[in-house]
Amino acid sequence: MEIPPRTAEIFEILSSGKFICSNSTKDSIRELYSIMEEKENLENLYNYFKSINFILEKGDEYFYFSRMESKVDLERKIEVAFKWIDIIDFLKIFNNSFGYGYRFTPSEIVARIKIDAELETKLERLKKYTDKYKHSEIVDKILGMLIKDGFIELEDEISQTYKVLSSFKYLEQLILIINISDEIKNEGPK
Repeated sequence: MEIPPRTAEIFEILSSGKFICSNSTKDSIRELYSIMEEKENLENLYNYFKSINFILEKGDEYFYFSRMESKVDLERKIEVAFKWIDIIDFLKIFNNSFGYGYRFTPSEIVARIKIDAELETKLERLKKYTDKYKHSEIVDKILGMLIKDGFIELEDEISQTYKVLSSFKYLEQLILIINISDEIKNEGPK
């Protein structure tokens, strides 16, 4: 098995819980994506990482690692999933087309909060994840989480424009796989 070039860089990024996206604003990340996308490289990387207990996963224009989890880790992941569901709900209320390739500024979000009561209510629910109280601080903290986990990148520092990466589809897929049976849908609160 021939190890593809820049495997150490790929491992460093993916093992820190980040994504390698085809539409990254960083040339180096797009180059890594191109290396990984080649069929032979992908097979070799998959086998190499599997031998050290990392599972290389390919999403729709992004790569990430997954691992077998213990019950404690699964419970923690469920808590994290709830957080991301709340954040995506907020972002989709801000703009229904918020997703892969979307560009925005924090000031657009804050301005919309001032005129949209539903968006403000959703933002208030996000306080529990940020320990912040001002709208702009909560938005900045949420964007920081999205950056840290590799779902958005700062595209233009001067205009403070952010770009949503292809890895955001991972979060959207997380929500789509949640299946609520018709019985539960029709139940009211007790």
